[in-house]
Amino acid sequence: MVNRSPALDTFARHWMKPLTLVGLILPFAYVVAQFALALNGLPNALGFNPAEWTHRFLGDTALRILLLTLAITPLRDLTGWSPLLRIRRRIGLAAFAYGALHILAYLWLDLLWSLPALWEDVLKRTYITFGMAAFALMLPLAFTSTNGMIRRLGALAWRRLHWLIYPIAVLGVLHHLFMVKGNQPEPLVHGAILAALLGWRVYRWLAKPKPARKREPTGDPARSGPAGV
Repeated sequence: MVNRSPALDTFARHWMKPLTLVGLILPFAYVVAQFALALNGLPNALGFNPAEWTHRFLGDTALRILLLTLAITPLRDLTGWSPLLRIRRRIGLAAFAYGALHILAYLWLDLLWSLPALWEDVLKRTYITFGMAAFALMLPLAFTSTNGMIRRLGALAWRRLHWLIYPIAVLGVLHHLFMVKGNQPEPLVHGAILAALLGWRVYRWLAKPKPARKREPTGDPARSGPAGV
């Protein structure tokens, strides 16, 4: 456990959430900056295919933020600093936002808003099938990530619904793995991180003390009355 200190408490109360928000906005600001540089004829990261760079950068960002969401609980367990849980929902919503931007950029820049072309890609390209399935599963999590929805669903039902983050993360990693060409390390790194995060949860579940089972009475049941004689 981490020793509580006034400085950490002050940071958690006043600085952690706004700094997290700034950090989550920075990747989008980076994309906007690259387009601004390109429009002014200055060196930029867009390359020869700005459309592909944009939707891939947004997709990579969505997956990494999703993995960061899954990392919050292990970090809390290892450090004992429970205020980390205060930013988990915010990070998860950012993963959804970048996933939506990833799809919008693909639909706009690559498919020119053609929904039939998108549907054809979903049916024909495995990695797009995985990606759209992951995004579809993210929708109920995003729509129920308010305090009001937690109260309406109940804490237990809400937690069970948000277990969907595990298949979402698996689908996201598969989407990236099937999308890239050649031996690129990024999908393997993402897969290894996901395996470690899921493995930690399995380890914690196995190490958790199990409730003791009630022992069945022995001897002749007919001789065992309420007083145990």
